[in-house]
Amino acid sequence: MTEIFGVSTQALLGQLVLGLVNGSFYALLSLGLAVIFGMLNIINFAHGAFYMIGAVMTWMALNYFGISYWWSLALVPLVVGVVAVVIERALLQWLYKLDPLYGLLLTFGLALIFEGVFRNAYGVSGLPYSIPEQFSEPLNLGFMLLPKYRAWVILVSLVVCFATWFLIEKTRLGATLRAATENAKLTQAFGINVPLLVMLTYGFGIALAAFAGVLAAPTKQISPLMGSNLIIGVFAVVVIGGMGSILGAIVTGLALGVIEGLTRVFYPEASATVVFIIMALVLLVRPAGLFGKRES
Repeated sequence: MTEIFGVSTQALLGQLVLGLVNGSFYALLSLGLAVIFGMLNIINFAHGAFYMIGAVMTWMALNYFGISYWWSLALVPLVVGVVAVVIERALLQWLYKLDPLYGLLLTFGLALIFEGVFRNAYGVSGLPYSIPEQFSEPLNLGFMLLPKYRAWVILVSLVVCFATWFLIEKTRLGATLRAATENAKLTQAFGINVPLLVMLTYGFGIALAAFAGVLAAPTKQISPLMGSNLIIGVFAVVVIGGMGSILGAIVTGLALGVIEGLTRVFYPEASATVVFIIMALVLLVRPAGLFGKRES
């Protein structure tokens, strides 16, 4: 068996795949954050809570209603997105013209409420959710056995991320969204319903978080703390990629997941902090982030 710097190739490739899986979750979550901040200028600290809600609702759908994983993959993001639309209309719409700090404080409070409700209902020990039967057998790649579900997570995350990027950056709807955020009054003068666009944008960004939660349900321990344990790292990814940058969130999320996985192989002690070390270095060199726009 070949070795690289004293580490077997099989172990290295295994951590690389695990890094891609974690990077897929980073990319999906940071993408939702980037959409909400870039379009609405809201720092959504409740994003991790909605990710947790997506995972918990997937468990509830199976155990209370017999709804399978595949239906949950479509229904749970839709339901959570509708809840987010109600929150946006009831609370967030009054904060758009204020300092972003007010939005951060409100969403932080919402995160604490959601986490407390689910902690009282289910505790913190974790809820089990089995991998769908279609992914029970691993893929034999010759040099390693790759669990099919991990391959599925990587594939579907890439498809969703780049479809979202294409929608926002390359379509007429995306151009209208960007115009509405840059000059709402002028856009509304052309007969475009800007409040509706804003509402749907927030719902879509939260639905992405819930979608990541559904994907995470069979691979991670479902608990009320799963969102708060991940959200700080996701914020670091968004800062590195550039606040509001869609492509930056995707590329940086995937890259940092891989870097984190490789760090576990070569220097495990730094695996929990490598993302924040990179964030500090990037901010020193380019405060706007790798893909962010510099202030004129």
